[in-house]
Amino acid sequence: MNHPPRIRTVVTLGTAQTLAWASTYYLPAVLAAPMARALGVAPATVFAAFSVALVVAALLGPHAGAAIDRHGGRPVLMASSLVFAAGLAGLALAPGVPALFAAWMLLGVGMGSGLYEAAFAALVRLHGTQSRGGITGITLIAGFASTVGWPLSAWLEARWGWRGACLAWAALHLLLGLPLNAALPRVARLAPAADAPGAPGAAPAAPPGLRTTALLSFVFAATWFISTAMAAHLPALLQALGMSLAGAVAIGALIGPAQVGARLLEFGVLRRVHPLLSARLAAALHPLGALALALAGAPAAALFGVLHGAGNGILTIAKGTLPLVLFGPQGYGQRQGLLMVPARIAQALAPWLFGLALQHWGRGALALSGGVGLAAFAALWWLRAPAQGGTGR
Repeated sequence: MNHPPRIRTVVTLGTAQTLAWASTYYLPAVLAAPMARALGVAPATVFAAFSVALVVAALLGPHAGAAIDRHGGRPVLMASSLVFAAGLAGLALAPGVPALFAAWMLLGVGMGSGLYEAAFAALVRLHGTQSRGGITGITLIAGFASTVGWPLSAWLEARWGWRGACLAWAALHLLLGLPLNAALPRVARLAPAADAPGAPGAAPAAPPGLRTTALLSFVFAATWFISTAMAAHLPALLQALGMSLAGAVAIGALIGPAQVGARLLEFGVLRRVHPLLSARLAAALHPLGALALALAGAPAAALFGVLHGAGNGILTIAKGTLPLVLFGPQGYGQRQGLLMVPARIAQALAPWLFGLALQHWGRGALALSGGVGLAAFAALWWLRAPAQGGTGR
């Protein structure tokens, strides 16, 4: 990570990812309520449109990854900037619910081709097996997306309304995101005949093992389910344990710093160990925090927030590094997209399913997230690293 061009690439991708996440994934938390009021619907309708966007992103991801394998990340990510701008402009101009859903579906196209999976694939297309540190660097920068995005969305909404806020985010994609993605290094296009083993974006010489593929896909789905469920319902969960809303929000504020701290740990100490080991350690943290919270109640809330945030921070990196170390760089983008299809669908369903659990079980909903986390931990223990970083069994 001390090579200047690689550092510039990581900073460029990380900054563009901060904008992409802040203006899409983190947008409904601030703007869903004013959108719903203006359109005369319940906030749940806006979140339903957001869930549809996540499903669109899941279906598009493998195709976007294959395009990055073939052409490199620069053209795909540039196109995603334009799609993000168009989708946000569509939101700003939406006169009713059908247009709202159409705009979110367009944003889903951008999310499927312009969030972490695409950025990781772009980096691997450029640097192959030497991308682990770069993937960590991207997540370190973009880990501040909510820190930047939520206050900025709130300020824009207070000044110009939610429609003006969406237009401002669209302008930022054209004025900042597009030039950043255009500054990425170009790569040679791979012709079909050039897809030979060892080429940075080539298809693998043999199909990856079904067992490894299924286990890794399950791990990603389980961990994204947990992170999305906590993002949507953590304050309500802590209130069910007897905490005040102010206290619950304060605990939620610990998660971001814990994520960044864990990513710094991954960038420093844990980069010396196999990514599979760091992923196993990270996967154990949410179940441990859930157990402490279930046994001790509100006094363990801060510990839970720190453990959950730290685990989530490292697992975000693992979504980029594990496919690379288990399968190698050949065909990385398409494989990454395929592995993330169940995760995107789980992410879309998580707020609804965990909300039902919270409604019916109260604090017992911790058993759901903790159990899912334990299942992910077990799946990671069943995974085995290849003898040489090519394919998994």
